[in-house]
Formats: sequence, C-alpha cells, structure tokens
Amino acid sequence: MVAGVEHTRVLNKLRCRTVIDIGANRGQFALVTRRCLPKARIFSFEPLSEPAKRFHAVFYKDPNVILYQVAIGPQACETTIHVSAADDSSSLLPFSPLQERLFPGTCEIGTEIVKVGLLSDYVRPEEIFSPAMLKLDVQGFELEALRGCEELLGRFCYVYAECSFIELYSGQALVDDIIDWLRHRGWCLRGIYNMTYDRRDRSIQADFLFENSCFASKVRKAI
Repeated sequence: MVAGVEHTRVLNKLRCRTVIDIGANRGQFALVTRRCLPKARIFSFEPLSEPAKRFHAVFYKDPNVILYQVAIGPQACETTIHVSAADDSSSLLPFSPLQERLFPGTCEIGTEIVKVGLLSDYVRPEEIFSPAMLKLDVQGFELEALRGCEELLGRFCYVYAECSFIELYSGQALVDDIIDWLRHRGWCLRGIYNMTYDRRDRSIQADFLFENSCFASKVRKAI
C-alpha cells in the first residue's frame, strides 16, 4: 500500500480548500492530499530535520505547499523529541513499553532538539480558506498540539486526528480525552477510520474525524 492512500476516502469526501498538516513526516499525507485536492493550499509542520529535508525535496516546486520545520504545541520553546527507528513514530513524549511490543522496529534510537510554536505564529487567520481541515498525526501529542491550535480552531470545519486507545507514549492523552476536549469547544465526532488492532483484536489506535458544530449547522440549513 502506498503511504497515505488510506486517507483518500476522507479527503475526497470533504473537498477542503485549506489543509493544515501537523506531523507531516516526509510528506505522505501531503502527497495524497495533493492527489485528492489538487487546488488546496497545504501548510505542513515537521520538526525532525531528516524527514523535513525529504519533504522539501518532494515539494520544492509546488508553491501551494509550505513546510515549517517546527512542532505545534501550547507554547513557543525548544524541546527534545524522541527519535524512532521508524521516523514517523517519533514523538515529543517518551516511548511506553507497549510501543515497541505492538509495533516492532519503532524503538527509540536517539533524540533531537526541535522547535515548538503556536499555529498562529506561522499561519494567519485570513490564510485559512473554508472548508479547511486540521490534520494531526503527532504520536501521542495530540492534545498539546490542539492547545497550540486553539486560537485558530474556529477557522476549521474539520479536525482529522490519529488518536490512541492505549498509552503508546508515556503521559499521552487518549481517545476519550481528545473527544471530551473537542466536544467542550463545539466539535462532534463524525467518523472513525483506519482502525488498528492487536493480536487479540483489541483496538490500539485509529483516525478520528471531527466536525465543527457551527459548520455542520450551516450545511444542514443549506440542504
């Protein structure tokens, strides 16, 4: 399977004009977004140097794809990221014992100092054209990343986030925490995609699609 193709169903359905891609890695999500939404503007965020370098090599000729080599969080700072043998499993949180057990080959191989900032430090409100999606794939750092986006959250119609049912990274917020945080800010769960299970058929993680209740209300009135 080509990396990122599992997101095609969601992207084709929503037809967004703006996509904020937090946790861009080497550009897997940006590539499938470009195929599904050829006219969309994509703002991508990837703090690790090597994946960011590969991303630049893929998209340097595309004026509608912008990459910032920074993580998104609740405050501007520099911090340590835990680098995985599979770089798309790297996290700003320490690895739990379950990570390597459930996903062999994702053990920590080192650390890197990376920059963290608020989304509003890099993207202006007027640059987010509706309908817009906020995508998060940040390996357990979802709640902190959402807090770093809160100032602009009302500009989005959708949040599409990979969330976990179990603690793959120490101290991470789990699915219930993410749903509760967004619900209290006017967001509703619209769908669950790409579920991952362990050998006993227990849920590990999935991609969760949330919809801004204000946007959903406008759509219903228009129908």
